[in-house]
Amino acid sequence: MLCLASKGKRFVNRIIIFGMLLLFSIGSPAGAQDDRAVLQALMFESPEKLAADAVSGGDAARGAVVFFTPTMSCANCHSVNDSAEKAQADVGPNLASPNPDLSNSRIVDAILHPSRSIAKGFETVQVLTVDGKVLTGVLVAQSDQSVQLRDPSTGKTVEVSADDIEDVATSELSVMPEGVAGQIGSRQAFLDLVRYLIEIRDGGAARASELQPEVMPMAEPLPEYESHIDHAGILASLDQQAMKRGEAIYNRTCVNCHGTVDAPGSLPTSLRFASGKFKNGFDPHSMYQTITKGFGLMLPQRNLVPQQKYDVIHYIRHAYLKDRNPTQFARVNEEYLASLPKGDTRGPEPSLIESWREMDYGPNLMATVEIGDDAKNFAYKGHAIRLDQGRGGITRGEHRVVYEHDTMRVAAAWLGDEFIDYNGINFNGVHRRHPRIVGEVVFENANGPGWANPDNDSFDEVREPGRDGRFYGPLPSDWIDYQGTYVNGMETILHYRVGGIDVHERPTLEQLGEKAIFQRSLSVDANEHRLTMRVADREEGEVLLDADHTKAVWSSSEDGSEALVFAVTGDVSQLEWQFADGQIRLALMPNANARDFTVHAVRCENKTDAEQIIGELIEGIDPAARSAKEWAASTSENTKRWPEIVTTKITTADDGGPFAVDTIQYPVNNPWFCRMRLTGVDFLDDGESAVLSDWDGNVWKVTGLHQPEVTWQRIASGLFQPLGIKIRDGEIFVTCRDQLCRLHDFNGDGETDYYESFNHDHYVTDHFHEFAMGLQCDDDGNFYYAKSACHALPAIVPHHGTLLKVSADGSSTEILANGFRAANGVCRNDDGTFFVTDQEGHWNPKNRINWVRPGRFYGNMLGYHDVTDPSDSAMEPPMCWITNSFDRSPAELLWVTSDKWGPLKGSLLNMSYGYGKLYVAPHEIIGDQRQGGMCELPLPQFPTGIMRGRFHPGDGDLYVTGMYSWAGTQQADGGFYRVRYTGKPIHVPVSLNCRGTTVRIGLSDEVDPESVSPESFSISRWNIKRSKNYGSEHFDTQTIEIASARWDPEQREIVLELPELKPTWCMEIQMDLRGVDGEPIHRVIHNTIHELN
Repeated sequence: MLCLASKGKRFVNRIIIFGMLLLFSIGSPAGAQDDRAVLQALMFESPEKLAADAVSGGDAARGAVVFFTPTMSCANCHSVNDSAEKAQADVGPNLASPNPDLSNSRIVDAILHPSRSIAKGFETVQVLTVDGKVLTGVLVAQSDQSVQLRDPSTGKTVEVSADDIEDVATSELSVMPEGVAGQIGSRQAFLDLVRYLIEIRDGGAARASELQPEVMPMAEPLPEYESHIDHAGILASLDQQAMKRGEAIYNRTCVNCHGTVDAPGSLPTSLRFASGKFKNGFDPHSMYQTITKGFGLMLPQRNLVPQQKYDVIHYIRHAYLKDRNPTQFARVNEEYLASLPKGDTRGPEPSLIESWREMDYGPNLMATVEIGDDAKNFAYKGHAIRLDQGRGGITRGEHRVVYEHDTMRVAAAWLGDEFIDYNGINFNGVHRRHPRIVGEVVFENANGPGWANPDNDSFDEVREPGRDGRFYGPLPSDWIDYQGTYVNGMETILHYRVGGIDVHERPTLEQLGEKAIFQRSLSVDANEHRLTMRVADREEGEVLLDADHTKAVWSSSEDGSEALVFAVTGDVSQLEWQFADGQIRLALMPNANARDFTVHAVRCENKTDAEQIIGELIEGIDPAARSAKEWAASTSENTKRWPEIVTTKITTADDGGPFAVDTIQYPVNNPWFCRMRLTGVDFLDDGESAVLSDWDGNVWKVTGLHQPEVTWQRIASGLFQPLGIKIRDGEIFVTCRDQLCRLHDFNGDGETDYYESFNHDHYVTDHFHEFAMGLQCDDDGNFYYAKSACHALPAIVPHHGTLLKVSADGSSTEILANGFRAANGVCRNDDGTFFVTDQEGHWNPKNRINWVRPGRFYGNMLGYHDVTDPSDSAMEPPMCWITNSFDRSPAELLWVTSDKWGPLKGSLLNMSYGYGKLYVAPHEIIGDQRQGGMCELPLPQFPTGIMRGRFHPGDGDLYVTGMYSWAGTQQADGGFYRVRYTGKPIHVPVSLNCRGTTVRIGLSDEVDPESVSPESFSISRWNIKRSKNYGSEHFDTQTIEIASARWDPEQREIVLELPELKPTWCMEIQMDLRGVDGEPIHRVIHNTIHELN
């Protein structure tokens, strides 16, 4: 019998990889955004709760209407009767058949996640024929002679002879598209549908007959504008920009079902544009009608407006039909345009669905945000917290506060249905800007300390200002010392010290009638000296203590039309209000005992309203409410923030070469719409689990590394742009832009209960470019990471453009080296030196691979240092310069420590963010300098930029993570891969030595000696110029004469004699050789020569 998984692993991989692409991250009109919001909200709820709500509040009769609605297409695939009448093609199970294994919650899950569990007998099979065609359908029968498939769109059976079959694969995905629930329209309609499915499961075809609508629902009417679209005008205007827009829409929406030239899509009925024949017309207007009204199992694409429909049609026609499938390419000329329906509108403009707005970051998020636009109030180490309850995290809700950790002040409290404007490189990708809060500010505290200096009760700054005159970095630790953040369910509790006194603070929201009260609940340990807290900047009008309640104060606007009310409740006996320097403050007098109190804030319409609110507020306080410290202490009883566990596949690509790559698929369709831009990896002691960081603030535990499937558990969220992760003694540490964070799980459920600020010496400004890159640890437990400099601007703070060391106990940070521009990660060497990459830019004519020694300067004159000499001799030269065409953006380096990597053990590897590649970096020490180069490993490009990697201590394989955000060619959001050496020859350089006029290239494997001749090589060199300008052109490119070339079998080296050899910043060696098996070998080395003697 023909085996369904016998051949063509690469073919299977393509099915899985392309089938996982997102459906909805595209521009869309408002109606589609509403549908997307419905889908989001449903996915945030548990299947059990939705099923229970369907039983208690769903209406089966209304659900039947939903089921038979044409745009849902449910009845096209699923029968609900026991007669001979079948659903179109029978590609889904009969839903009116009793099924004891189909629980109520599984019905919900099957609608929201159709590919999670596919009913037996309804798997999709795809057949690759020997002439390159792909046939897809539901398997009817299989034998040694043939495979029979049923076409879901027609019900016809197609038989394919075994002689014509190249490969057969079972798809991992259901025929039912992901996201179909987004067509339903409302939560109630979803509950109605579930109730209907429950009742026909239990009542069978008889109950289905009772519930069948007397009048079948009609398709939803098209928008009014569709009747007078100017089709000819849109078609005539299509250009290269439309082609780009169409490509973006296709890759985000259409590719999931229709696939690409090389890979099939996931839906059997979907047309393969490059080879198939259209069933509903192939001219542009017919294609438009198919997209607009749907056809067969294809739903109407309500998420696209007319311009977008024609953009993607334009792309399909020119990328897939014109050259590859010309019989389906209709000519568009004046006669055709004149024949189209006449109209006078192009419909509405597209509005974007933005992934950075849709993501559930969690109820709190650390980021730099500004309040206002005058630079007077920055939360540089901002910690934004949502106060109202509900799903969706910080981007949802209407009430928020943002703290600033360096100064421990509440920078602002605000309300509104928007969070921030999302202008930031990690949000919408914009450069040179920073986010600002959006909404109505209730109160704020401008730049400056949040508590008075405990030594003198002064708010005067003691920090050294940055070079722009502003104050950055933490206050002295004996003044303010942020300790960390506890989480308890959706509650957030801050822990810090003022003058060594422990403070726990829990921001909350209390509803008093229609008024929302912002609250700061504090637990403060006993204090011998007065502690004074900033509460808010006062309004322009008067500030008065309330006559009836001495622990309340209100501050009015200049014209008296508004009043900002503050009241304090709880242990208030030793608290006093103060008004000074435009601030409202609260003094905590010396107290021998710990105290718990709450500061309440609310904005009122006038003084009278303020007085009434104060009275109601104080009278309504619950004296038995749990304190902030008690909330922090109860985290061992914590409920999970992220109970869902997501399962994905591991797929293998092995083309018979020296490396096989396993794709550990990340959860594209996760319940929180996380973008999964993965930035670091390390391994837990069990050997089966890894922890990964992502750039949007999360940490993930991935379990099952040596199984066919892995599980993804979200174990931390809300961190500030993590770009490195490391496990030390079983504890997880994360490099964030604002701190080195240690994660604690107190109750053993896997999730983080306490985010300890292990070290927060970091300087943070509002500049977008100051990334904190990588994380390594030495044998003594010290940590190392790199901090980027400003982009094209002079440095402001001491950490800009530096390599940093954090002591093993987290108490101090030391600057080891400076002069970097954007050092993407750290490689630590056993001798106490480092390898650090850097990127082309101002004062960096090309990318650099730096050998870094403490105390040295590495070339960026815009960094924070006292170097004034711009000459090349004043900087440490790199190990090698790397031109853009070779690697446009090198990331972190690492040593090969694994015996399983055979001849590459002991070699240095470099990961490429810019091109998604891996390189070997052979080099030598000559005098006081390292010099060498890079050569690409024979691997396919990864779909995303590769950032970090580690060798697994157990299996010996290389695991790499990647992401895309700034400039790069590989633009998948993220990726997680395992690279395995297969034992076959690699033929890459493992050593590179230059002496006098001789270059010796040590190879990983033997080559055919007869193939080593001068004609096998092409060598050139060129110059570049380091200056204040961005990058450099190539100057004086020269071809180097090769006098002789020979193979040294004892040393396994190529020996080249080059009479014209001399030191050069940039050199290229191209080699065209043969392996001992006669296979051709092409390798390219880019290298630098500093010394020859």
